[in-house]
Amino acid sequence: MLPADDVKSQRVGYAKTNLRDVEDQAVKHGLSETQHARFPAAVLGAEQTGMNLLSVEPGRREAFAHKHKTAEEIYVVLSGSGRVKLDDELVDLEALDAVRVSPGVTRAFEADDDGLEVLIFGPHVESDAELVEDFWES
Repeated sequence: MLPADDVKSQRVGYAKTNLRDVEDQAVKHGLSETQHARFPAAVLGAEQTGMNLLSVEPGRREAFAHKHKTAEEIYVVLSGSGRVKLDDELVDLEALDAVRVSPGVTRAFEADDDGLEVLIFGPHVESDAELVEDFWES
């Protein structure tokens, strides 16, 4: 069942939800000390587009790094500041920065003292992501 503010219309082919109403998968998986992650694609009925609202807690790093086999992703910083580690390079981030990351590049975020909120877009590709262990130590 959709929250009361969610709207789906088959007549004009759209769906609407507030991202804060989407279940926080970080809480579900015990990662809420470091981050919050909301994946609205299913709620919106998206078939081809993946999306994530990622919030990294102040002064923390994402719980894990990942890379994709085929999917390109675009990251847009909504608020806060920090950095993203892309393979061996650190890229500083601030509000409204946009970063495109190619397939095969390992990535993970780190927030400054004001936290970091990032909206992530890319194609929805089943089983395309691979987790990378000990990324920040390398």
